[in-house]
Amino acid sequence: MSEYWILAAILLPIIGGALTPLLPFKKRKGMMVYLELLMLATSAIVLSLVAHGPTEVFEVIYFVRDLSISFKIDGMSMVFAGLVAVLWPLAMLYSFEYMEHEGHEKIFFMFYSMTYGITLGIAFASDMLSMYFFYEMLTLVTVPLVMHTLKREAILASRKYLYYSLGGAAFALLGLVFLIVYGDTVEFVMGGVLNLEKIGDKTNTLLLIYLLAFMGFGVKAAIWPLSSWLPSAGVAPTPVTALLHAVAVVKAGVFAIIRLTYYSFGTDFLRGTWVQAVVMGFAMFSIVYGCSRAVKETHIKRRLAYSTVSNLSYIIFGATIMTPWGMTGALAHMVCHAFMKICSFLCAGAFMHQTGKSYIYEMNGMGRKMPVVFGCFTVSALGLMGVPGLAGFVSKWNLAGAAVESGNVQAYFGIGCLLISALLTAIYMMSIVIRAFFPGRDFDDSAIASVKDPTWKMCLPLICFAAGVIVLGLFSSPLIAFFQDVAAGIY
Repeated sequence: MSEYWILAAILLPIIGGALTPLLPFKKRKGMMVYLELLMLATSAIVLSLVAHGPTEVFEVIYFVRDLSISFKIDGMSMVFAGLVAVLWPLAMLYSFEYMEHEGHEKIFFMFYSMTYGITLGIAFASDMLSMYFFYEMLTLVTVPLVMHTLKREAILASRKYLYYSLGGAAFALLGLVFLIVYGDTVEFVMGGVLNLEKIGDKTNTLLLIYLLAFMGFGVKAAIWPLSSWLPSAGVAPTPVTALLHAVAVVKAGVFAIIRLTYYSFGTDFLRGTWVQAVVMGFAMFSIVYGCSRAVKETHIKRRLAYSTVSNLSYIIFGATIMTPWGMTGALAHMVCHAFMKICSFLCAGAFMHQTGKSYIYEMNGMGRKMPVVFGCFTVSALGLMGVPGLAGFVSKWNLAGAAVESGNVQAYFGIGCLLISALLTAIYMMSIVIRAFFPGRDFDDSAIASVKDPTWKMCLPLICFAAGVIVLGLFSSPLIAFFQDVAAGIY
């Protein structure tokens, strides 16, 4: 395929989304068909690029020296772009029913579609400058989605998200500047691009800069103590929070951390240093912190938000092991968590949409009235716990194996954090399932007599995501083999 198809994949949802408020749709159905076809066309292009795309660098805008906006398809691009291409059309289909009575639909779908293209820009970026450019655009295009309802709490949440993101961007920019000065290039090269002769006796300075850049990108990856924006952003419509928590924003954060660690600074430069111990420590603490807060939380979306904080740090923990197997485990959980979390979030959104309720104590008996929604939620809950045969077990097994293989004593303690997290995840996820299906003998079914599953536009995506959790758990070998090749630098 021509390299111009990369540009087409990025620009199609951006331009198509921007046109949404301007096009004179006579009926809402016309807008729905237009947007879904836009998503499907973009995903078809992306999946074709992943399968048969060009591998050379495609320079779009040249600045100076080796600084440009450029794109390239490598293993990491294939993983992230392929993931969003599979999930986005289904999330769009779900949002049609959810947003029917939310208001300002055209504006919502404009930004929702544009976010797809900008996320692909991050995935296909060939160097740190290009990725940083789209990374910042992602912040700007998702802020209006968080504040969509224009209620006071939505505006406050969007401000918090913006302030955190801009602060993180400043630290990430430091990393970019130092890579320009002390690197041979800003291109992504497996093993890193730092020039040891240029660095000389400034090793500790570069390690400090890596830590700052790591934490800068860690804002979107919701690493503690920079994670409080994520539960606050739960005030946004559920299609947005699913987007934030499972597909675009948080995955862009962990994607950037993997790029920074393996493709820019390089694991040979970082492994065994004090900075590895520090960033791994942040990841380990975040794993336990997130699921501990989730156990305490009673609001369904905030509980799932804290769950996301914990699970994102699984990915970061794998990345900070700084071995090929560690990267394999990180990529595995990046994909598996996306399916599990988008499924659980959209199930929670369906419950809220159908009942107008938001709290876990209000879910009693709902599983009997909404069997499709809570059946899919149960699959995602078991997957997040790490039950064998489901997606979560595959990624957690690889993360634990990588920790053992590394020989790093701190990573051994990381396995303990994974086990504690698995126990707490069982508590905060299965308590919902038990309430939904087994409310107790004295429960009055007549109180929820009118509750039922939503229409196919919501149920079909949920069933597809739940099926994905099962398929990834049972038939993961080809995918894990591909991740191993990516981690080895073959792709």
